[in-house]
Amino acid sequence: MSGPVLEMRGITKTFPGVTALSGVHLTVRAGEVHAVCGENGAGKSTLMKVLSGVHPHGSYDGEIRFEGAPVAFKDIRASERHGIVIIHQELALVPHLSIAENIFLGNERARRGFVDWDDTLRRAGALLRRVGLRERPTTPVADLGVGKQQLVEIAKALSKEVRLLILDEPTAALNDEDSATLLDLILELRAQGVAAVIISHKLNEIRRVADAVTVLRDGRTVETLPVRASPDAEPELSEDRIIRGMVGRDLDHRFPARTPYTGADAGADALTVRDWTVRHPVDHQRTVVDDVSLTVRRGEIVGVAGLMGAGRTELAMSVFGRSYGQYVAGTVAVGGREVSTRTVPAAVAAGIAYVTEDRKRYGLNLIDDINRNISLTSLPGMRRRGVPGLVDADHERSVAERYRRTMNIKAPTVLEQVGRLSGGNQQKVVLSKWIHADPEVLILDEPTRGIDVGAKYEIYTVIDRLAAQGKAVLLISSELPELLGLCDRIYTMAEGRLTGEVTRAEATQEVLMRHMTAHRS
Repeated sequence: MSGPVLEMRGITKTFPGVTALSGVHLTVRAGEVHAVCGENGAGKSTLMKVLSGVHPHGSYDGEIRFEGAPVAFKDIRASERHGIVIIHQELALVPHLSIAENIFLGNERARRGFVDWDDTLRRAGALLRRVGLRERPTTPVADLGVGKQQLVEIAKALSKEVRLLILDEPTAALNDEDSATLLDLILELRAQGVAAVIISHKLNEIRRVADAVTVLRDGRTVETLPVRASPDAEPELSEDRIIRGMVGRDLDHRFPARTPYTGADAGADALTVRDWTVRHPVDHQRTVVDDVSLTVRRGEIVGVAGLMGAGRTELAMSVFGRSYGQYVAGTVAVGGREVSTRTVPAAVAAGIAYVTEDRKRYGLNLIDDINRNISLTSLPGMRRRGVPGLVDADHERSVAERYRRTMNIKAPTVLEQVGRLSGGNQQKVVLSKWIHADPEVLILDEPTRGIDVGAKYEIYTVIDRLAAQGKAVLLISSELPELLGLCDRIYTMAEGRLTGEVTRAEATQEVLMRHMTAHRS
């Protein structure tokens, strides 16, 4: 590899009351895939926002040099003119516009003041072929899956003659197949001379594609480590070594030791779902949950495994207040008693809580503070005595402070806006909200998605603690090691049906995958 294409020296960025970056250094060589790792809140995304001009020059201290020359970006357009393009975790596509329109949005191919559609479609088609998409340029983005939308974002970056591509958690929402396709494309671009910076918590993916790793901790550069001796060599850097740099210690065990529930009702059925059938909310001829029956006992953690589209989230959301799809048939019982879950308030009243996979859209009020987010599901218990309809603010604050301490939510105060927190701390706020509601059953849908290994361990500890208290936990996860490490039993789903039930002793990744890929006969 040749010399540095990017040098960031002594980058310091502060927000009111918080130092997000302190003297950070990052060097990326031409034609290199460089990973940036760290726990949630370590400063990874802030560093990339400084680089791309989201945080403009003058709002931070330090120097950025690109291709040997100092640069001072006042906005994203300025960085893009130099060939630096960032793809955020939340995709910036307009769903009702075509692929071609999205690729050239803000960078239109024009002639004499009008969009040249022939040139636009021709160039878009060439870019789609380059990223391996066979769709027509006129296809609406809304018709694409998330994996293909990521490829459209990369095609959009290539249209700007990208020389340094920044990808922030590019595979967080992708299944294994789409992730592999995206990683292969990153390697192809590297072979074409395009340098890349990739932020990811998936250490196995980093070992697959990265040439070097820079580790951040608490807003500082800890170390930069080579992953492999040459681009074609096997990775030499272990996941455990990366973790030690990220958290400052060894994680001898990825999962905490389990404490069994020993109450008198241990083993009693807590949640029973029988013959549950749900159709698609728009296409009522399509069944998305097909005659599913399952049981979760008190003090038990039960997993649900399945490939994307298997119906796991559809099952969870439809059970929780019928908040997805068209209900067809089935019953729900909590503690052996049949209950109504016709609405979300009815499900909550029945003792069921649901931690959604999309915490930003469905789980939190991002513009409100920690204090009010935690109290949302328990407002009746927050009433001020003698004043109907008013919340006891002191009680609300003391509850939030207790969870800030016990859940290790990293924030200076419970009045901190939730949208300012890292992903791991946001997830802890969601869990706190539902734990305070004191449910009998917790349905956790991808509770550690987009979260670093240290925060994952903390959340695993919370899940184990809830089970040890006698709560029933239904855990949906796309990470098979996570299910194998936490669950007492695991159900598998495919095409909306249950295809297997595996005990902890029987479960392996191979066994689960065999059930997950079972098709209708």
